[in-house]
Amino acid sequence: MKKILVIVFIVSFYMIVGKVSADTQLIPKEAIRIRVIGNSNEEKDQEIKKEIKTDLEEYYYELLQNVEGVENAKILIQKSLPEAKRLVSKYIPVENFTIDYGNHYFPEKEYKGILYEEGYYESLVVTLGEGKGKNWWCVLFPPLCLLENTEMEEVEYRSLVKDIIDQYF
Repeated sequence: MKKILVIVFIVSFYMIVGKVSADTQLIPKEAIRIRVIGNSNEEKDQEIKKEIKTDLEEYYYELLQNVEGVENAKILIQKSLPEAKRLVSKYIPVENFTIDYGNHYFPEKEYKGILYEEGYYESLVVTLGEGKGKNWWCVLFPPLCLLENTEMEEVEYRSLVKDIIDQYF
């Protein structure tokens, strides 16, 4: 009986803490996103999307890593559009893609257990060809996901509830 009460308490606690953390905004409201939409889901088109994504990640990480303030980032991103266009055109002809900086719709997305709300976000969107393929996105400024380019130790995520349950069973 004690084990059942402990489990009920732990699950209740986890649900309360989980609700608080789910409501916490991980991406700042003033953040600027980047999105690359593949032409199609065919393997060739997805490979091109991945290569373009990698080039853009590296370029924007270097460009924005020491920028202070979202207004300075906006100016740099707007000035960077010709270079972004050049990077993409290494893979596909200029007439087969668009690059647009402004407010764009992002659907709801769950990534690594975190739910990102749908809505319109200031963003740089690169649409390849017909734009009917899977897409990749991250936060351009502050460069939250661009940090994946740097060497970092692997992080192990654990659940307190699971650890406690494993301890008793």
